[in-house]
Amino acid sequence: MKMEFFGDGPALVIEGEYRLLIVADLHFGIEADLAAHGLHFRSRSTDRLERLLKIIDMADPDMLVLLGDIKHSIPSITRQEYDELPVILDTLRSRIPLKVFPGNHDIGIEPYLRDAELQPKDGTILDGVGYLHGHMYPSPNLTGHLMVIGHHHPLLLLKDEVGCALQTPAYLRAGLDTDKLGMNTLVENTPPTRVLFMPAFNEIAGYDILQIVKNPFSPLSRFMKTEDAEIILADGTYIGSLSSLQSDETA
Repeated sequence: MKMEFFGDGPALVIEGEYRLLIVADLHFGIEADLAAHGLHFRSRSTDRLERLLKIIDMADPDMLVLLGDIKHSIPSITRQEYDELPVILDTLRSRIPLKVFPGNHDIGIEPYLRDAELQPKDGTILDGVGYLHGHMYPSPNLTGHLMVIGHHHPLLLLKDEVGCALQTPAYLRAGLDTDKLGMNTLVENTPPTRVLFMPAFNEIAGYDILQIVKNPFSPLSRFMKTEDAEIILADGTYIGSLSSLQSDETA
């Protein structure tokens, strides 16, 4: 299995028998929600879509895998989403086949998707790797596989000695406690089950990695093995262990 990182996404290609382009948390329609809270921005959906199309052209994948939260509003669909989603999805599927793993924000998205595009919410395996949005317990069928998930929007925050901060999307990779996740298997010599938290494609979505660890809000973040967790920047630069980041914070 080969991985290729696209920092301008963030997006990830995982290549086995096929080249799969993985993107998480697009949150089309977020501007309407911000406007409801008094923050008014023009829709950036066209810019976001064009950025994704450029990455598709660069990556030349066989399939696009969307790890949920394609839309933003819950529990309904806003006028912005009603107008934009059909165009966005038709534009993407005209370029490349789609697989969509619905997220917690994707209530009502099913009518916009074709049957072959819609995937189980608790995940499935594509070309040897498990995929799901990440807001719920994963299927036991994913035991022994790497699971690639969205939902958490990991962001690396680093401060220097004068308090200046680096804030950038990042991946968090860790082992999982499959016993606590209820993913036990009777098959002997099952490989370790690991999880890769993907940063959000949406440019204004992000959540501090240390807060994900301190205040986990999903089964997968709650039962990850933080002692062996590692951080990777959106462009694939390896930062190091989570423990070193935690040590710096408490120093």
